[in-house]
Amino acid sequence: MKSVIELQKRLLPDLLTVIQKRFQILRFIGAMEPVGRRSLAASLGLTERVLRSEVEFLKQQKLLFSTTAGMSLTEDGKELVEELLGFIRDIIGIDEMESNLKQMLGIKKVIIVSGDSEETPWVKDELGKACVTSINENLMGESIIAVTGGSTMAAVADMMTPQSNERELVFVPARGGIGEDVKNQANTICSKMAEKTGCKHRVLYVPDQVSEEMYRSMIKEPEIHEVLSLIKSANMVLHGIGDALKMAERRKTAAEDIRKLEESKAVGEAFGYYFNEVGEVIHKVQTIGMQLNDLNNVEHVIAIAGGASKAKAIRAYMNRAPKNTVLITDEAAATELLKG
Repeated sequence: MKSVIELQKRLLPDLLTVIQKRFQILRFIGAMEPVGRRSLAASLGLTERVLRSEVEFLKQQKLLFSTTAGMSLTEDGKELVEELLGFIRDIIGIDEMESNLKQMLGIKKVIIVSGDSEETPWVKDELGKACVTSINENLMGESIIAVTGGSTMAAVADMMTPQSNERELVFVPARGGIGEDVKNQANTICSKMAEKTGCKHRVLYVPDQVSEEMYRSMIKEPEIHEVLSLIKSANMVLHGIGDALKMAERRKTAAEDIRKLEESKAVGEAFGYYFNEVGEVIHKVQTIGMQLNDLNNVEHVIAIAGGASKAKAIRAYMNRAPKNTVLITDEAAATELLKG
C-alpha cells in the first residue's frame, strides 16, 4: 500500500489532496450531523462556493443527503468513511509518526488520531474512541480503572460502550476534584463511565487541593480510606496532561505560587505536579489520591492529550512518565512534538 501511495504522491498529487478534502467533509458531517453548509464551511476553512461544489458531487455519489435540519451521511457514506480511515492514515504518514514519537519519548506506545482537537471539537471524540479501544484491548476479567478529571476525560466517558460479561470494571477517581466544573470532575466522569459500560464506580468527595492538616485528617476517614485503597490497587490509569498555568488558574492557585510557576517556566501538569520543559518538578500541590510515583506500580497507564498548544506540556510530562505509558494524542500535537 505504501509504495502505491508514494507513486500517487509523485504522479497524481492533486488526487490525494481531493481525496483528503472530501474525506474531511464526510468525516465532519458524520461527527456533527445534521450540520448546515455555512457552519460546515467555517469549520473546514472552505468558501461556501467551493463547499457547494463538493457537496453536490458527494450527493450525486449518494454519500450524503440534506434535510431542512442540515446535511447527514447515508449508510454508504458512513461505510466509506470507515473504509478510508486506514488509507488516510497512510497518506498522512501517521503510522510512521507514531513510531518516531514512541522512540523519541521512550514510552510503550503512541496512538495518533488525525486532526486538531483544539480547532475541531469532534477530534476530541476520536481521542475518546481510541482510548476506549485501548481499554478493551488490554483489560479482561475484573479490573479497577483510576480516572482523573478534565474535558478530555469527559470525552472518553462519552465514547464508552457496554462491556461484555467477560469484563467487569470498577471506575474510581484518581484523586479529589471538588471545586472544579462539575461535569469535568473525576467523580462525575467515573459515574458516567460506569453508566455507559454497565459497570460499577466509587466516589471520592474531597477537594482537589488540601492543607497538610486536612490531608492527615481526611485519609483516616473509613470511607475515604477504602476508596484510596481501591485507587492504589488500580491496574489501569486514565489521565490527562494539563497546561501548567491554565491548571493553576483552575485551582485558584495563590498569586505567589503562580509567580513561581511563571519564573520557573512551568509548562505541564499532571496529578498536582508542575513540570518545566525538561520534566523537573518545580511545584506540587497536596492532593488526596494517586501520586506520580504510584504510576510505577500500575500495569496500564494511558495518557490522553491533544492540540498543538499541549505539545510542550506533553513533552515535559513524558520526561517523567513511566515507560509503560501509552500516549493517545492528535495529529496537531504529534506534529509539534516531532518538530522538537
